Amino acid sequence: MTVTLTILRYRKRFIPFALLSMMLFRLPLWLNKNISFYKLLGSGKNGTFDKRPDWQQWGVLSVVEGSVASGQLAIDSTELSETKRKALYRQLYGSFVAGWIRLFGCEAWTIFLEPIEGHGTWDGKKVFGELPFQTEYDGKIAVLTRATIRLSRLKNFWANVSSVANQMSNAKGLVSSLGIGEVPWIKQATFSIWEDKAAMKAFAYQMREHQEVIRKTREEKWYSEDMFVRFKIVNSIGSIRGIDPALNIEN
Repeated sequence: MTVTLTILRYRKRFIPFALLSMMLFRLPLWLNKNISFYKLLGSGKNGTFDKRPDWQQWGVLSVVEGSVASGQLAIDSTELSETKRKALYRQLYGSFVAGWIRLFGCEAWTIFLEPIEGHGTWDGKKVFGELPFQTEYDGKIAVLTRATIRLSRLKNFWANVSSVANQMSNAKGLVSSLGIGEVPWIKQATFSIWEDKAAMKAFAYQMREHQEVIRKTREEKWYSEDMFVRFKIVNSIGSIRGIDPALNIEN
């Protein structure tokens, strides 16, 4: 299994086509035999949970299986030629999606991931397989935190997360983070990259504001479903705003 997250950034004049892609991509991704699970995602302005959408930035998360995942992907180098990059997107998402990215000249970044530990479900399924809660791995790590927020708890949730979001951007060991989600306000996720597990845990379990949010989440039952998964980073290709988020340097 290989998990991929591709972030696409459109020029402002192509925002209507970015919105359209969220409908048109569904069928080719659903028909793709190499993909066992996918989600089309919007992005927030902030690097974590955010009510303000970034209309230029959109994402595709997929679980790739079979021969494509087992070694045919051309991901052995971050410096791919344009021809190889087009071929890679055809392998991952099919000709329609790859052609769309090329047609609209999207800036694109893709990170390749191996799920190593976590818990929770997405649409009632353990889409990344059966994972241990903890492992010994402590290298650079990517973290996906997602939740479906109960309608009756939306006000409480959004009243509390802004303080954590503000603190997260300055957290020691944070490489970068992205706010993504399926449904504005309701189905939200944060994808973050950390220098190591220790840095991530220091933010998650030692920061007072974050601890308070965790406590309220449990006591007030904010979520109808949630998921927390850690990944080993296999490779990172491309850029967003000229930066590779996995390295936080210009690409």
